[in-house]
Amino acid sequence: MREDFAEILKLVRPNARVLDIGCEDGALLELLTREKNVDGQGLEISPEGVAACLARGLAVVQGDGDRDLDHFPSRAFDYAILSKTLQQMREPRHVLSELLRVADQAVVSVPNFGHWKVRWALLSRGRMPETGALPEPWYSTPNIHLCTLRDFVSLCDALELRIDACASLAEGKPARPIDPRQPIENWRAETALFLLSRKTEPLPAAVPQQNLFGEVELPKAEAPKPRRR
Repeated sequence: MREDFAEILKLVRPNARVLDIGCEDGALLELLTREKNVDGQGLEISPEGVAACLARGLAVVQGDGDRDLDHFPSRAFDYAILSKTLQQMREPRHVLSELLRVADQAVVSVPNFGHWKVRWALLSRGRMPETGALPEPWYSTPNIHLCTLRDFVSLCDALELRIDACASLAEGKPARPIDPRQPIENWRAETALFLLSRKTEPLPAAVPQQNLFGEVELPKAEAPKPRRR
């Protein structure tokens, strides 16, 4: 099981409606269906991935996450999942916004281009890095919009998205709950997994008021300051 799949399984509540964008062969959807009894649907661009999902007995449609999310009705799902795929999208800002239109919450994982191994590869060798989170060479990688942890948090702020939980993932190690706004995490986190919702919406009833990955609490929103008269 992929390390991020194990953590996503913890986040999704039983019997939820789930949309998995870029579901590939349906491994995550099958896991959620078996372990959490979710009402799941996949969106996959490759015919091979669609065929693999159908062979597993999963509900899937062939489509492009960049364009076809626009055709889904608002609030059709409890969770929209985008696992290690956002950096492959042509319009990541639009896609991230659409996730929180079609679903109450979004589960998004992204490789962190600010990780110390990436920085060291650029500094010491002057070449594009190849790491556990970024294993492909520059000329064959599907990634076209890489970002740092700090970049992603800034995009969430610009879109008025709330970070309900965040964890750092590294190959072969347990997930580590983090505050993604801490500068040190932009060096330490190889991959980050986020649970997101709209700031304008109350937290879903099933979501407790703490980081779901552990005891590390995310910073609370500041109360608006009274205006001077």
